[in-house]
Amino acid sequence: MTTTIISERTSIAAQRIEIADVSAYYGSFTALSGVSMTIEPRAVTAFIGPSGCGKSTMLRAINRMHETIPGARVEGSITLGGESVLDRRVDPVAVRSRVGMVFQRPNPFPTMSIRDNVLVGVRLQGRRLSRSDADDLVEMSLRAANLWEPVKAILSKPGGSLSGGQQQRLCIARAIAVKPDVLLMDEPCSALDPISTAAIEELIANLRRDYTVVIVTHNMGQAQRVSDATAFFTVDGAGQPGRLVEYRDTTTMFSRPVDPRTADYLAGRFG
Repeated sequence: MTTTIISERTSIAAQRIEIADVSAYYGSFTALSGVSMTIEPRAVTAFIGPSGCGKSTMLRAINRMHETIPGARVEGSITLGGESVLDRRVDPVAVRSRVGMVFQRPNPFPTMSIRDNVLVGVRLQGRRLSRSDADDLVEMSLRAANLWEPVKAILSKPGGSLSGGQQQRLCIARAIAVKPDVLLMDEPCSALDPISTAAIEELIANLRRDYTVVIVTHNMGQAQRVSDATAFFTVDGAGQPGRLVEYRDTTTMFSRPVDPRTADYLAGRFG
């Protein structure tokens, strides 16, 4: 089978994500059914909904991490800038270089230096950089993650020596360093204190200038503060697949939801 490399980018190029009739499975279990939506570039889209409704599954399907789970698969269509993500001829590693991921808990390499943590993704891609180019990339990425000033004098210290909030920003810098089009964030503030959470939210607001950002959050206040559009997912009962119920701009979603299930969730009547 011929392998296709999804078009590489040499600079940031935020891209629209088109999702059409996507379903996701864990073996015989349908985790997510029939999701269709368009995620706009240079904007923040929030996925909200109760636990087990498929929010994180949808997020992982976008950069093909879902299929790394044994027996898991995705059906339907996802395109990034008009190019297929799910086509089996497409190299999933190339997809992940264009679609960065930040996880719920900060996961820097704890004994690796701050500098090397930023560069690790670039090196895994096999890119060779001069010392000066590497230094420039480290500074650019850390500045974009609002972390340069606190760490510029301690770049040789281990990534694990930073606070939890700083470690999460280091992970964001690591994702930015490979110059993706999209940043996916799976509850990036759930393990952080309020001060660190505020710093990450400010960072997300800044990242929308250059990236397509998708964030999963259980914090309704956070969704209202950081997102331009919100997608509400739910599940109708035990053993049922998650479904997209409503997707609209955030202000309208929170002030005038159309579906009563959305209104009930936002009002705290379930979930």
